[in-house]
Amino acid sequence: MATCRAIQQAESRLFASGVAAEPLMERAGRGCAAAIGQWHPEPGRAVLFVGKGNNGGDALVIGRELRRRGWEVEARYAAEPEAMTPLARQKRVEFENAAVSSPSAPVLSGRLVLVDGLLGIGARGPLEGRLAELAAEMNALRRDRHGRTFAVDVPSGLDGDTGEPYPGAVEADVTLTISAVKAGLIADAALDHVGRLVWVPLPEIAAAIEDPDATRMVTEPAWLAARLPRRDFSCHKGRAGRVAIVAGSRGLSGAASLCARGALRGGAGLVTVFVPEAIYPVVASAAPAEAMVVPFRDWAQVRDFPADVIAVGPGLGAEPEDPTGLEAAFWDESRPLVVDADALNWLSRSAAAASGRVPAGPRLLTPHPGEMARWRGAGALEGRSRAEIAAAFVKDWPVTLLFKGARTIVAEAGRPLAFNPTGQPGMATGGIGDVLTGLCAALIGQGLSPYEAAVMGSWLIGRSAEAQALAGQSEESLLAGDVAAGLGAAFEALRTGTW
Repeated sequence: MATCRAIQQAESRLFASGVAAEPLMERAGRGCAAAIGQWHPEPGRAVLFVGKGNNGGDALVIGRELRRRGWEVEARYAAEPEAMTPLARQKRVEFENAAVSSPSAPVLSGRLVLVDGLLGIGARGPLEGRLAELAAEMNALRRDRHGRTFAVDVPSGLDGDTGEPYPGAVEADVTLTISAVKAGLIADAALDHVGRLVWVPLPEIAAAIEDPDATRMVTEPAWLAARLPRRDFSCHKGRAGRVAIVAGSRGLSGAASLCARGALRGGAGLVTVFVPEAIYPVVASAAPAEAMVVPFRDWAQVRDFPADVIAVGPGLGAEPEDPTGLEAAFWDESRPLVVDADALNWLSRSAAAASGRVPAGPRLLTPHPGEMARWRGAGALEGRSRAEIAAAFVKDWPVTLLFKGARTIVAEAGRPLAFNPTGQPGMATGGIGDVLTGLCAALIGQGLSPYEAAVMGSWLIGRSAEAQALAGQSEESLLAGDVAAGLGAAFEALRTGTW
């Protein structure tokens, strides 16, 4: 991660050393076009919004590549050719002279794609004149025609360093950030303008950046794939991780089943779900057949159970079974615990009194903002960014934190703040967090550290939701069970380096 100025300086040094800019633009444009193709495997209609700088040149390379793949592509220009940079002007000529390989009949199907190439990382301040008109047109097409907007490098009208969106800034669904992630793209204020964040690598530029920010990172598939365990051919269920789940209560029995699905689809060899006796018949009939369901009376059962990792919290209710045992387990259990939902709410009542105490084993806490406010106190969160809240939490508590949200943050003392780029708005539905809890527990059971499991679990669950959309599942109809079922495709995307 780096500032825009650091990236611009790296580019200047690179070009001064004799490296040509055009091949880099070609590779950047082809990489962006490939990313668009992952969201839209079938040709459709694309509209390019082209500025006068090299960002506009990138957009024109994208358009040329899409046209070669059968897309119907048109361009909307912010300036006449003579006002464009030489390289952007050259790409305009190439785009307009390129043979159109799409059918003579107009494209009537496929989603409308909008490519924002108006402004690059050097721009600051509000959009004006023709740029403002084109940004407004782009946003209107996105809103009224349900177009999907892909921003090249940074959304036009967004400060790439601070993340401040100026009036009329482009609202992108996907931002294709080239060479390095710009610091402002992960700011809270930038979220609805950046959308899904995709890194398009240009290693030459990345290597030339001086003093990049190593305290923060946006998760990349290659980082995760290097940490995903390979199973020996002789692997058996006892070696694939034994997960115990303590979940569910009257009226919230589905949370236990969803957590079990997340653990099973996450690779756990054995999953046992402990539920209150009152709901045992309901959960036993609804849980995946591959999971064992056990009536829960007190924490002594879990303490004596041979599990590698324990997940606790989904659907426990306001008054969990054996709350005293839950508190004791949080502090005294030597095995890893993944703590979510109602377990977090209950433990938050005694958290302040226990400040400074160290749990006996690894702990992964997975709060959403409401649960974080209950743990820390709403006043402690006011005026602070999500990143600041996460960093402060792990400074005070010796745990791993998975701070849920549209841009989930994973924090642990001594490790970079990890920002998750995957996901889609359809995940705003109940039960997703229950699946994530089971998934993280399964990954820990297979040997990952809580930090690695949290970073990987966040990426996988977001990628699974994206895959459901690619398979035709709409944002409105997406269910937590669909996301659990799609984890297999997410694992494969991770292994193949798919965005």
